[in-house]
Amino acid sequence: MQEQEIGTTRANIIDVDINSFMSEVLERSLELPVIVDFWAPWCEPCKTLGPIIEKVVSDANGAVILAKVNIDEAQEIAAQMQIRSVPTVVAFVKGQPVDAFAGVKSESEIRDFIAKIAPDMGPSEIDEILAYAENAYNQQDFEQAGAAYSQALQLEASNATAIAGLANCLINLGDLENAEQILSEAKNKNDPAISAAMANLETNKQLGEIGDLPTLVTAVEKDPADNQARFDLAIALWAANKRDEAADHLLHIVATDKQWQDDGARKQLLKFFEMAGPMDPFTISARRKLSSLLFS
Repeated sequence: MQEQEIGTTRANIIDVDINSFMSEVLERSLELPVIVDFWAPWCEPCKTLGPIIEKVVSDANGAVILAKVNIDEAQEIAAQMQIRSVPTVVAFVKGQPVDAFAGVKSESEIRDFIAKIAPDMGPSEIDEILAYAENAYNQQDFEQAGAAYSQALQLEASNATAIAGLANCLINLGDLENAEQILSEAKNKNDPAISAAMANLETNKQLGEIGDLPTLVTAVEKDPADNQARFDLAIALWAANKRDEAADHLLHIVATDKQWQDDGARKQLLKFFEMAGPMDPFTISARRKLSSLLFS
């Protein structure tokens, strides 16, 4: 990011000093949300955040204004706003600060931040690509979906939705090796989408080590106490999209032997919950049954 010059104007991106803060931020926010980026020329994180937030504001097509304040040249404003570190970004609506964050954020995080105060902001290019990818994935066109997720990653390499989506496409195409490589390189492994993709990968690895569904059904019918066969059957049923049946078999193991394979049945259920999502009816129902078993 090049150092800004006070007085320059780039569409809805303006540079503000102590003389223009009142008119360009407080008064202007009465009509349109204003995002204030407090930065400094010596601040390395500012040089990372600057181009990202400018891109998001430019993509907003006039729904929001970005006012950039160099704290070295506007120390009084920084003191009044109690800015303790840079970069710090503050959102103003109707003349009042309504939200803020400090430090560097990803493009998607900044977009979410701005969308809360500028609901008229249209979808970004990456949002449109991700929507296309999700639709293709739901249609089980994993090659097209994977190509779209890859395109999204070219725009934002750390986008968790795109990383997880591409990994899930590769898993469905049988390319577990590349899926594992992509997930291993993800920096935001605690993101729910990444965690769900990792659970999907682990489950598919297990699937390759067990017998076919009819054989496993027969094995459990022949020996209901064979927890390994029942566990493997649960994995096979999950792969066959028989989620409730898969959960029931794991719950049976928990009910009869909570400590089997170092709590393996419960841990596998948790993977199922990650893959389905916390608000999925399957997760809500199965989690309730699991809690009843564990705390009864």
